[in-house]
Amino acid sequence: MPLIKSRVARSDARSPRKVAQGVAIAIVNYNGGPRLRECLRAVCRQSMAPERILLFDNASQDGSCDGIREQFPEVEVRRFAHNRGFAAACNAAMREADDCRWVAVFNSDAMPGRHWLAQMLSAAESLPNCAALSSQLISAHDPSRLDGAGDVYHACGAAWRVGHGQVAALHPLGEAQSPREVFSACAAAALYRRDAVLNVGGFDESFFCYFEDVDLSYRLRLRGHCIWHVPRAVARHVGGASSGPRSDFAIYHGHRNLVWTFIRNTPARLLWRHLAQHLAWNLATILWFALQGRGRVILRSKWDALRGLPRVLRERGAIQNYAVVEPERLLANMERGLFNPYFSRRSTEQAAVLSDLAPSRAMASSLGQS
Repeated sequence: MPLIKSRVARSDARSPRKVAQGVAIAIVNYNGGPRLRECLRAVCRQSMAPERILLFDNASQDGSCDGIREQFPEVEVRRFAHNRGFAAACNAAMREADDCRWVAVFNSDAMPGRHWLAQMLSAAESLPNCAALSSQLISAHDPSRLDGAGDVYHACGAAWRVGHGQVAALHPLGEAQSPREVFSACAAAALYRRDAVLNVGGFDESFFCYFEDVDLSYRLRLRGHCIWHVPRAVARHVGGASSGPRSDFAIYHGHRNLVWTFIRNTPARLLWRHLAQHLAWNLATILWFALQGRGRVILRSKWDALRGLPRVLRERGAIQNYAVVEPERLLANMERGLFNPYFSRRSTEQAAVLSDLAPSRAMASSLGQS
């Protein structure tokens, strides 16, 4: 039995907290600064303690991991010699937590509420065919605003977080309490069923970071699994703390990986139907970033996406071979028309049938206008 388990057991003996057997929380850090300790404090104070807490550090240079073992003795620290990327660190967590059924993944700039894990596990026990659960992310800078209420995937290959930047009380889903199905779980703070993730190959390490969670959710869906958003599992999220949300790094990886996700995962019937939209979206983003003075980075992103297509097409064959979901059923969980990244068609349709929205005049007004 690993040493960490005995530490958790002793900690549990001193407090009334229940330990969630077979559950690990993994935090991925890269130059997380003081936010890392905020994240760890929040994880270690969960009302339901995980069996294991693992920290994977991608060769940080800011000293953020110094003294972690002494300050947080219940945390297992793994430090890589070089920055292997978010996807590789998540896969390392999945492999190491081989005695766990569920593995939660956190960015070091995401701080879960005290009952986050308890709410996630409660939902996981009741939801059908659940392979991943997404948090209700709120902005760490302005707690009245959503950072994301689950991820939307558009048939053209674009993806976004529902309600990002919107006032929670004004968004149709901002005050929802019941879990709802979403296309993808944002891995800033998500819970994954370990065996399901490993069965589809884990996170794609060639993505390095950005869009790797959408790609994984797409493959889980192709295998017949469902992804759910749990509004009661709340986490504060800074977003872009290590790379910057609009940095060249984020633009490059996000827009390169967007192409790979669409090509490798989309069933042939849907791919040919929406390929023109996909090309149009890519051309539009090139034009947009060029007008913003970011032409070089967006062109490099798309060029490297094209260079990677031979490998992506080889992977596509294996992915499509294990797909068990009919394309039309898959399409039903996507956005299809002209889209608004804040109020999607699927989001407002689902909001209309939720019976337990918290009463709010502002929300009622928003529903009336949507």
